[in-house]
Amino acid sequence: MAARIPLVLLACGSFNPITNQHMRLFELARDHMHLTGQYQVVGGIISPVSDAYGKQGLVSAKHRVAMVKMALQSSDWVTVDDWESRQPDWTETVVTMRYHYGRVAKQYQPRMEALSSQPAKSALCAPQLKLLCGADFLDTFHVPGLWRDEDVEEVAGRFGLVCVTRGGQQPDQAVHESDVLSRHRSNIHLVREWVRNETSATEVRRALRRGLSVKYLLPDDVIDYIREHGLYTHNSELKNKGAKLRPLTKQGLLD
Repeated sequence: MAARIPLVLLACGSFNPITNQHMRLFELARDHMHLTGQYQVVGGIISPVSDAYGKQGLVSAKHRVAMVKMALQSSDWVTVDDWESRQPDWTETVVTMRYHYGRVAKQYQPRMEALSSQPAKSALCAPQLKLLCGADFLDTFHVPGLWRDEDVEEVAGRFGLVCVTRGGQQPDQAVHESDVLSRHRSNIHLVREWVRNETSATEVRRALRRGLSVKYLLPDDVIDYIREHGLYTHNSELKNKGAKLRPLTKQGLLD
């Protein structure tokens, strides 16, 4: 039987704050990829975006990273990495993927070299890194100026995506409508979430600033952290209001 490909799942985003649904994506994706019979998921990485992203209501990266660490205390395979969040400017997703793939490949290189002289049946497949996302992420590829064509080509072609879809979402249509995504359809794995969970970080923030309960939407430790540090208030939601997202201004597509 052919060896399975070691696979690391990478999720990039605001995580403002991290919710139970964010973590659930990893479990769904791992099950799906194992069922293909081709992959062995060996790790998961959450990479919160830098403060320079410019999204309205985005609290400091130090808080977002701390909350992710708390949320992942019960996970034995998903970790948080603060490299992207520490960058002075917003980092393109493809650049973040290159960085993490370099780390993953370096980790596996000694094992692959040790097995290279052994029979083929003992060979270790080269590891892969794929971007884990919600199905609505595919729609961002159609936003004018948000992605460079060559970056979409690399994300979908070189790395690949694992997209979890819920409810009435139609990610296959987003793939169909993009020439680049359609060309790499075999490298885009669509995962159906049959247990509906519409938890939204936006709605969580709205509930928090209105003083409403968010219990069971976030881990208890994260809720305690938010209260302790006074996060997600009416004032914090005004941060970056009216600002253009950095992906647009960085690429010189908006003045």
